[in-house]
Amino acid sequence: MAENKVDQNQINIELSEEIAEGIYANLAMISHSNTEFVIDFIRMMPGVPKAKVKSRIVITPEHAKRFLSALKDNIKKFEENFGEINSMDDFPNFPMNFGGPVGEA
Repeated sequence: MAENKVDQNQINIELSEEIAEGIYANLAMISHSNTEFVIDFIRMMPGVPKAKVKSRIVITPEHAKRFLSALKDNIKKFEENFGEINSMDDFPNFPMNFGGPVGEA
């Protein structure tokens, strides 16, 4: 009979329904100190002059570097499957303008 062995390197990760839904963000701002990186995920809406931070993630410099590597790897795989992602280099920096008229209530 074969025994079921749990891989010692395996991590059991729990994902609640609320977190699984995700949070939409269309802007990220990154800052750092000598001990941590802070990534703020922000949602900007058309015609709204105030943007809200929807989530803040604080990680160590080592984890930031691993995150960068994982993100690069995933972007490469995405582009292999779906084509190159358009670069935002040609777009203006702040303030971000969605264009069109500003709605009034």
